[in-house]
Amino acid sequence: MAAMAAGDERAAAEVLRTLARQLNCLNEDSKNTRKRALEAIKKETIDKGLSSGVLQEVFHSLLKSLLKCLSDPMERCRETAILMIGEFIRCVPQPEVSLPYLMPCLSQRLGGKEILEPAEELRLAMMEVLTLTVEVCGKKLVPYLDDMIKILQRTIVDPFPDVKKESCKCTVNFAKCVPEHFHMQAESLVKPLMQNISHQHSRVRVSIIQATGAVIQYGNGKNVDDVLSHLAQRLFDDSPLVRKAVTEVVGDWLLHLRDRYSYFHKLIPLLLSGLSDDIPEIRLLAADLWRQTGSQWEQENQDDLKDKMDFLLAPPALYPAGVERPGLGCRELVVRNLSRVLPALARDVTDWLASTRLKTARLLAVLLLHAEDHLTQHLQPLLAALYRAAADPEGEVVTHSLAAAKLLGTFVSPEVFLKLLLAHVETPSSSSSSPWTPLMVLGAVLEGCSAPLLRPHLQQVADTLAQPDVCQGSQQGVYLEQLVVCVDVLLTLCGPDCSSVSLQLLQVLLSVQSLSPEPGLADKAQQSVRCVCGALGLASLPELYRQHMPQLLEGLSASQRGWTSLSPQRLQLQLLATQSGPVIGEFLPLLMPLLQILVHPDRDPEMRLHIFTMLSKLLLDATNTLDSQGSFRGYLEVFLREVLLPNLVWRAGRTAAAVRTSALSCLLALLQGGAVTPTQLLCVEEPLRPLLLSGLEEDSPLARGLACRSLSTLLALLGPSLHPDALHKVYPELLKRLDDSSVEVRAVALKALGVWLSCLGKDYNSQLCSPHLEFLFQQLLLHLDDPDSHVQDAVLEVLKAGSPVHPALLKQEVEAVRDKQRSPAYCDQLLQHLQSLPRDEA
Repeated sequence: MAAMAAGDERAAAEVLRTLARQLNCLNEDSKNTRKRALEAIKKETIDKGLSSGVLQEVFHSLLKSLLKCLSDPMERCRETAILMIGEFIRCVPQPEVSLPYLMPCLSQRLGGKEILEPAEELRLAMMEVLTLTVEVCGKKLVPYLDDMIKILQRTIVDPFPDVKKESCKCTVNFAKCVPEHFHMQAESLVKPLMQNISHQHSRVRVSIIQATGAVIQYGNGKNVDDVLSHLAQRLFDDSPLVRKAVTEVVGDWLLHLRDRYSYFHKLIPLLLSGLSDDIPEIRLLAADLWRQTGSQWEQENQDDLKDKMDFLLAPPALYPAGVERPGLGCRELVVRNLSRVLPALARDVTDWLASTRLKTARLLAVLLLHAEDHLTQHLQPLLAALYRAAADPEGEVVTHSLAAAKLLGTFVSPEVFLKLLLAHVETPSSSSSSPWTPLMVLGAVLEGCSAPLLRPHLQQVADTLAQPDVCQGSQQGVYLEQLVVCVDVLLTLCGPDCSSVSLQLLQVLLSVQSLSPEPGLADKAQQSVRCVCGALGLASLPELYRQHMPQLLEGLSASQRGWTSLSPQRLQLQLLATQSGPVIGEFLPLLMPLLQILVHPDRDPEMRLHIFTMLSKLLLDATNTLDSQGSFRGYLEVFLREVLLPNLVWRAGRTAAAVRTSALSCLLALLQGGAVTPTQLLCVEEPLRPLLLSGLEEDSPLARGLACRSLSTLLALLGPSLHPDALHKVYPELLKRLDDSSVEVRAVALKALGVWLSCLGKDYNSQLCSPHLEFLFQQLLLHLDDPDSHVQDAVLEVLKAGSPVHPALLKQEVEAVRDKQRSPAYCDQLLQHLQSLPRDEA
């Protein structure tokens, strides 16, 4: 060995003699001379393939000169010098010999307040040399801890991204090499690292995160809180590499950080967030690190977990299908830290950033999956967080929050969660600014529950949903939709058992249909009503209504005092009457008293208008609705006298006029629907007729037209049964309508006159009543001159139809008109028609 060392010394001395001139040239003023000298030195040393022993001796002699060249004004000289230093350090057996000279020089060049090295590529080269030095010198760098920290503090915030990355790499290596000393000054690196953790280059962010992991891992343990919020933000980074780096660092801390037990409640949420990352690789990495963390903790706490390890191995009965159950250690870690995690989750679930809220909702589901039945003791804060998440404007946040709520129903007994949930449903304002969120969460929780456990509480849930303050608590579509969801969940879970609460479910669904602002939602509720039928084994909706109609009508009657046009009960009555089909005709004893009260003239006009519109639809198809049992006729007189006629009496105002119009429409439907016999109608003709005649004077053309049609139908039904005096009071009012401003009213008035003429049977004394007929014929003949040809044609047909009543009188009036040369064509047609009549009539 001594001989080899002596040989190396001689070889080194020979090399140095060769380089003597070049070393002197390094002090020349000429840039090119210094450059050529450095290249020559490199050629005779590094490039020549000398042995490591010779290089060690040469390096020792050349080091000061090379370090001096790091301050050379010429960039190429500085570059060559730093590259040579790096090669020497890589090749020599004892690179630590250079540290007393190298470290102060690098500290001066890289660690000062001002950047002495202007070329960013050379700063990078110097950092690479420093990283190499750390790798080959290791613990020998302990005396230079201050220099290292100064350099790293400055280079971590260097403007050149590649220098930042190299500095982070050097930090990681240095921390691992001298952990027992690094912790004394690690804290000073935290601030520069955090200043760059959101750098625009993703590779820099990755390097910063990795360096942060090492600084905290080998630091004094006091700076975890200073970096956690920054790392948490990087979980939302657009770059998967950055999110992966965070996952790796946090997982490493959970496994190896000396004081990790103190930070479990802060670190666990960060790692578990990775389980729902969009990138499969990150999800797998997070899952693997989490399994390792749980297994390690399980081994470290075997004595505490002995009983659970022996007896609590089987998963809960309703454990989500296709989901791998976390290990015991993982579950216990979550359970023991959940109370400290939930407050932060409750804050983040209302964060102004949608990405944060989404991450929180996903994390919440993961935590609930781990906590299992231990969720019971945290139910209140959990529900509060779920209400806020369910009200989020982002649909994906709502989806994940409801998935978490479903897990709550899986692991917590209904007896426990219903106490809180139903109270919040009854008073939603106390738990959330959005009244539908308790219902939304209730539906999701019930969906996760088991039918056998829920069955004893079915009545309680249904009664709560059917409370007027709940099922009619809001007209918002999303609120009503959640009511339907809750009903559907009960039907799906409990099926035939819902027969005991079918009335409550039907009340809820009727409320939804009556309040729904959207046709689609009303259709959903109607479909759910059909599902109630299916659950009860009923073939059709009418059968369901038949089963519950008494309770429904009695409930409506009990609440009728406060009804207005906007009351949901009014709409429910309409739904009951229209959807129950022929069944409504079976419950007239309950329906009629309610109708009498609702359409009393003192009640809300708009409500009466809606009721009459409903009755019009029913009466037009009376045989399949109100008169399905043939019993409506028994209530007809009451219906006419108590329901219709009081609302035909004239009252001032547009609203009153609208009510009269709707009442006229209802009367016409009654007369045309076949639910009334002529005999019954004759009993009320006397009070009805003047009201109809009054209707001919209404301001509304629609009302006048309805009055004309009603008179026409009334005349057609009663026919010759009417006394001539009654008939003679009708036609003058109809004649007035021939001058109506509405063409349609004129047309129906003419048809009504035609019906009037057809009512004059054989018992009608045309000779005695000729003054009436004369006046009628004269007025009709006047309208043969009407400018509207359609009116002329209609008048002609009416006169032809009425000609058999008194042909001679009509002929006389026609000839008088023709003599005055008025309407000669129509007069000729009438005369020809009269001539064609049988002789006994003519």
